[in-house]
Amino acid sequence: MDDLNMRVSARRELTEHICEFTLEPVGDVDLPGFTPGAHLTIETPSGAMRRYSLVNDGTSPDKYVIAIKREDASRGGSMSMHDEATEGTELRVSAPENTFELTEAKEYLLIAGGIGVTPIYAMGQHLAREDMPYKVIYCTRSEEETAYLGEIKELFGDRLTLHHDGGDIREVYDFWDHFEEPKNMKVYCCGPAPMLEEIESISGHWPEGRVIFEDFKPVEVVREDDTAFDVKLEKSGKTVRVPEDRSILEALRDVGIATVSSCESGTCGTCKTRLVSGNADHRDMVLMDDEKCDYIMICVSRSKGEELVLDL
Repeated sequence: MDDLNMRVSARRELTEHICEFTLEPVGDVDLPGFTPGAHLTIETPSGAMRRYSLVNDGTSPDKYVIAIKREDASRGGSMSMHDEATEGTELRVSAPENTFELTEAKEYLLIAGGIGVTPIYAMGQHLAREDMPYKVIYCTRSEEETAYLGEIKELFGDRLTLHHDGGDIREVYDFWDHFEEPKNMKVYCCGPAPMLEEIESISGHWPEGRVIFEDFKPVEVVREDDTAFDVKLEKSGKTVRVPEDRSILEALRDVGIATVSSCESGTCGTCKTRLVSGNADHRDMVLMDDEKCDYIMICVSRSKGEELVLDL
């Protein structure tokens, strides 16, 4: 399906740093439905493509609802949504996709950390509507930083465990009691990497497929030891400097060079570009080994040397 043209019809501040956005279609368009755990890919006002989990019911939807945390240390997607996606702003949005599908189980345990609550909240609403057995664990730093606090308390009631650690590593939630003995249930987890890594380490004795993870953090496009390099565009003759904290795609976009992209996380293949010369640092999950001498995914990959030459 073609991308959707949508408008921000409402904004709601959930916490100091988390804002909910309601998106409605421009024109008479029937929106594609979606299942709990689904996400949208949005072209943010900065031009960056970012994925955000859907919060609302996907049965015959007339709107899409997402919640975004402002990440000042990010590469600009969340900041541009907070600063520029005001009511009335039009955005290009791809149809919903789901790589974190809620599948059939006898019972469920839903675990959320921070802004990772968005797909978990959607799943919980669905299970509540279907009167399925479930419990929810929601971990945040403080009550003030807890998105959807009132709604979640009201909906989940005594099925909800809330935990605030105050940012103290010694006070993080202890998940061991939930995983000591494998249970006939499915566990869905979304949150920061340390939380997911802990759960993964203590659930290794569970049957495969019982504990499912969604890391809401984008792929690590920029790393601490990255250095700047040049990209020469063979067709135009232009040379663009790629800073240590920007991707090739972002550097091209920054100087007004239009590129085609979608996921911007090295997983879809849309930005596949012919590599004329240079030693590429491949970071995607798409290219086959025999393609890596001739192509590069410019949304995530970099150069191991001073220069790459691309067929652009």
